Amino acid sequence: MPDRSFLDWPFLDDSHRRLADDLEAWCTAELSDSHGEDVDFECRDLVRKLGQGGWLRYCVPSAYGGVHDNLDVRSLALIRETLARHSGLADFAFAMQGLGSGTITLFGSEEQKQAYLPAVAKGEKIAAFALTEPGSGSDVAAMETSAVEIDGGYRIDGSKTYISNGGIADYYVLFARTGEGEGHRGISAFIMDVDTPGLSIAERIRVIAPHPLATLRFDGMRLEPEALLGLRGQGFAQAMATLDVFRTTVGAAALGFARRALDEATHRAMSRKLGTGMLSDNPITQSKLAEMVLDVDTSALLIYRAAWLRDLKGQRNSREAALAKLHATDSAQSVIDKAVQMFGGLGVTHGVPVESLYREIRALRVYEGASEVQKIVIARNHLAGYAA
Repeated sequence: MPDRSFLDWPFLDDSHRRLADDLEAWCTAELSDSHGEDVDFECRDLVRKLGQGGWLRYCVPSAYGGVHDNLDVRSLALIRETLARHSGLADFAFAMQGLGSGTITLFGSEEQKQAYLPAVAKGEKIAAFALTEPGSGSDVAAMETSAVEIDGGYRIDGSKTYISNGGIADYYVLFARTGEGEGHRGISAFIMDVDTPGLSIAERIRVIAPHPLATLRFDGMRLEPEALLGLRGQGFAQAMATLDVFRTTVGAAALGFARRALDEATHRAMSRKLGTGMLSDNPITQSKLAEMVLDVDTSALLIYRAAWLRDLKGQRNSREAALAKLHATDSAQSVIDKAVQMFGGLGVTHGVPVESLYREIRALRVYEGASEVQKIVIARNHLAGYAA
């Protein structure tokens, strides 16, 4: 049985324990870890299921149909960890509802919140977050997509790429350059509905673990003044604040993948004959299992500490979230690789859980801040403490 002792840690309370138990039962009944060829259909169906199950209510505040008054990062992390352990695609569907609505939750007007958040919570609108560009991935300040003010609103020209839910989203939170200053000072955020003239899907992108991704193109696309999200020129800060909330949960998804890999590897070791005993009797196997347990537990501690700081202490947790994401995603890659090795040839056979996990984990070390970016964040916070 997978270790659930972390639920008794002081970072979590009784409501989180009930959430974990209820979601585990729901996942067992509703989710499959095998997927067909039509990923778009499956993602739409998963958003619908997650909405009907009430899980998307954790993505928005209670005033708009949510569970908590404010976003509770511990709940978001628990949900992503549990979903990822059962289905990477279900985790993806949930995560994008949160990320794609997070900027509206944090900075939207009352009219914007009413127009989008209740529908996100019900699974009636699929959300997306359009930040990355072909020439600016980790360097967000180098984005080139422009939003020029014109009579009656803004004209948008440019492109975004590797946009999750691209091609199936009902709306996008879009970041574009409005020119109030150089670099990150001249970026603003907008809400863009999918039927806006001038928006096109330039390319659907196939990646190592199938998810709906696309390159978006904007050719003279016009947005009304009401599409502006928050204050002009504050888009970079808004994007970073949104990522600060959800970065910890990326680590939680990686933790879910790692827990599943450890569970699969343990069952394999205890059931696979090796000589006169079992694979689990082998000292090398035991050493690998010990390393996997260590990685899982340390990741969990970092993740729920970062979430606890955000939820209960109200602190900005950029350092702690970076530590959690970096360690959890990198160590999950190692845990899953060990599991694949333990399965031998079966471990690289398509459709076997550890093979699917091997493909699922890789992207988490890149998106929402690559591992190298997290190291910069950690080092700068560390040095700033000494400089003070």
